[in-house]
Amino acid sequence: MHYVTEAEYVGGYQLRLTFEDHETKLVDLEQYLEGGVFEPLKNLDYFKLVTLNRDIDTVVWPNNADFSPDFLYEIGQTCSKQIA
Repeated sequence: MHYVTEAEYVGGYQLRLTFEDHETKLVDLEQYLEGGVFEPLKNLDYFKLVTLNRDIDTVVWPNNADFSPDFLYEIGQTCSKQIA
């Protein structure tokens, strides 16, 4: 089971996430923002409000939308923390 230790908004619908194994991944969530609690995240200004919730070890938004850390790890592309 994975968990997110660092989260950074990169641009568009992309986040740079670091996981407990020190792997840093670029995660593009654009295609996963359909329906229900995820609809508001289609607004980029709202998407940028992402934060790291250390109680559940993943990223969340003000409306309590979140993604499983294991899912984020699976869809993420390994990258260097220096990539902008």
